[in-house]
Amino acid sequence: MVVKRSGDREPFDRTKIVVGLRAAAKSRPLPDETLEAIASEVEDQLAGSGDVPTERIGLLVLDRLREVDHVTYVRFASVYKDFDDAADFERELTLLTKATAPKPH
Repeated sequence: MVVKRSGDREPFDRTKIVVGLRAAAKSRPLPDETLEAIASEVEDQLAGSGDVPTERIGLLVLDRLREVDHVTYVRFASVYKDFDDAADFERELTLLTKATAPKPH
């Protein structure tokens, strides 16, 4: 079961993840198979977890997008994290570049 922010509970539906990924990946060079694989990986990771908050699902999706496509990551994050203004984008980009920047040798 998925526990929504409102406290409502509903059955897990991986199709909702795929729909969100497709919207975030619109006009990006990501094959549908990649988006389906991300949704499957998240579903597999959550299997047997019992009640799962939507926040956990969103973070798992973002972890995978970080490795796949940064533009899609930011688009997904903007909806998932409910960005209100440009500062939200700036903060997320800072976190993204810190998390993915190569470490100097």
